[in-house]
Amino acid sequence: MTTRYLIVVGVDGSDGGRRALDWAVQEAGARGGAVEAVIAWSWDGLEFGPATATNPEEAEKKAAGLLDDEIRTLAVRHGSHVPIAAQVIEGSPGEALARAGHGADLLVLGSHGHSRIRRTVLGSVSEACIRAATCPVVVIPVPVPEQADTEPVLRK
Repeated sequence: MTTRYLIVVGVDGSDGGRRALDWAVQEAGARGGAVEAVIAWSWDGLEFGPATATNPEEAEKKAAGLLDDEIRTLAVRHGSHVPIAAQVIEGSPGEALARAGHGADLLVLGSHGHSRIRRTVLGSVSEACIRAATCPVVVIPVPVPEQADTEPVLRK
């Protein structure tokens, strides 16, 4: 893409990924830039990740379909005033997104709000990107659920 400001955003079909894509499009629009939406895929026979598949070709196809669906629904939410490119990359999400962000002005990721224990066990895409990226990284947080007024009631 030829533009003055490029934002690469990780998309994985999650609410966090959608929030990151929304934020990236709004930011690119404000800066007169473009967005490159990236999904990483891999197939090792295990059933996890954004798209379960029985072979590598199916895994890549499902990842591409998921990315296309996310971009299509984004256009419904925000219109199509910002140029958006789609890229499907084979590899681990952290490494793939850091590579895709090379040369970009900004890399945007969505937080999944995982606990510290889960992050330790599974690893963190955000952490991997922050360590390897050559551009600034923005992590869009999961919204904190509103809590009811929980002031203690004093009784006499």
